[in-house]
Amino acid sequence: MHLRVTKYGEPVLRQPGERVERFDEDLRTLVSDMVETMYVEEGVGLAAQQVDQPLMVCVVDISHIPEEEFDYQLDGLRQPLDLIMPMALVNPVVTPLPGKTLVAEEGCLSFPQIRGDVPRAEAVEVAYRDVRGAAHTLVCSGWFARVVQHEVDHLNGRLFIDHMDKRQLRMLDAKLKRLKQETRKALAPQ
Repeated sequence: MHLRVTKYGEPVLRQPGERVERFDEDLRTLVSDMVETMYVEEGVGLAAQQVDQPLMVCVVDISHIPEEEFDYQLDGLRQPLDLIMPMALVNPVVTPLPGKTLVAEEGCLSFPQIRGDVPRAEAVEVAYRDVRGAAHTLVCSGWFARVVQHEVDHLNGRLFIDHMDKRQLRMLDAKLKRLKQETRKALAPQ
């Protein structure tokens, strides 16, 4: 089922997610609905906060990004992308790996038509559980690492605008204020 995507200005986007303790049918349904929503909205990732659920759950699918723009190993193996995508990360913990920080333009489904340059670690290691509760370790770099870091930030109540420099934020200030006002107006009781 396609879910409504929360927009900038909704408090849930700043709410750190609760750890998932039950790996049950409700979780699998939520993840399935999140994946459908991500595809309908044409995103590469979606966090539970973006569908009004303050939980430590996100989904990603980077299978349409050219593979020369990222690298990865899941549980020590480089499995074909079509076997592992879309990927649900439950209770993920991201550890930046030693190396470069890269700056690239990002957008967000909760910030329609707003984009900006964001610095991220080039490579990360992610410890997480799947929807059945099995533990996994993902090591990824490039765009895969960027998408994972963006979504896990959401799970911790952080937004991509929090990483932008002050000059860039000043340039986006009017758009951000307008989006926040539109969001609050849309959510106000009629």
